[in-house]
Amino acid sequence: MPSFIFSWVGHLAVAYGVWLPAGAHLMAQSPELARERADYLAWLKEAPNSPFAALARQPVGAGLSLGPPDSDIPLEGLALHRLATEGQSLVLQTPAGTRPVARGRPIMVGAYTLYLTASPRGSMATVFGKASGKSPPGYYEYDPSLVFTSRLLPPEKPNPVRVLAADGIEAEATEAGSIVVSLGAPTRLRVLRIPSAAGEESELEIFFRDQSNGHGTYPAGRFLSLVPLTDGNYRVDFNRARNPFCAYNSVYPCPAPWRGNIIPAPVRAGERYTGGGLEAVPQAGGTR
Repeated sequence: MPSFIFSWVGHLAVAYGVWLPAGAHLMAQSPELARERADYLAWLKEAPNSPFAALARQPVGAGLSLGPPDSDIPLEGLALHRLATEGQSLVLQTPAGTRPVARGRPIMVGAYTLYLTASPRGSMATVFGKASGKSPPGYYEYDPSLVFTSRLLPPEKPNPVRVLAADGIEAEATEAGSIVVSLGAPTRLRVLRIPSAAGEESELEIFFRDQSNGHGTYPAGRFLSLVPLTDGNYRVDFNRARNPFCAYNSVYPCPAPWRGNIIPAPVRAGERYTGGGLEAVPQAGGTR
């Protein structure tokens, strides 16, 4: 397609909020995507905080004990440790004494690694063991026809909403708007701005379901981040669709499907699913 025709069609798509394939120029993104995938698969298989290595997750609340069989989180071979709140800070009480601990950093507790994450309901503790060596599920082949650009339609009610992020941590999200994607039929998908659990810049996220769920992709749905472009539009690449952490380990709670975010066609792109985590969450009335 000549460039001036492609540009004109693109402007029409932007005017009406409809996504069109981003074009052959995005093929250059494939090597970058290959590197992202390789890095992520290596992290899943080897990292000390990989969801595959998670053993337990609980809110800290007023205090949390770890170690002996009668602890909140029993851990074989570990003497009694206790997480507690002192003022605005968290401390770890150990047989050797008490020390302050920080959120978002690895805390060595005997043979285990502890991470503390902030959430609207307080700190969450996740305990990791040794890397499991499990094989990640892998990906579908790159499909350039599943890369789109769109403008972000304004939200009907820009209200805050609490959701579970991909890592199963509750987050105070904001309605950012919606996009319309034509896959099977034009479908409006809600977009939320979800703050990072580590306090980094928030992301524009879509949690969607499609007709491939339970048939090669995770039954509960997948996440996708919008990528801002220099012209004010956004790129959405379904080849970057990723599983929630509950797909790897039942330690993590699964996000509930976002109302209306159902694509009436199979989207065979992004991460696959081969079993091993939680199954699909029950479909409450009105989630579709």
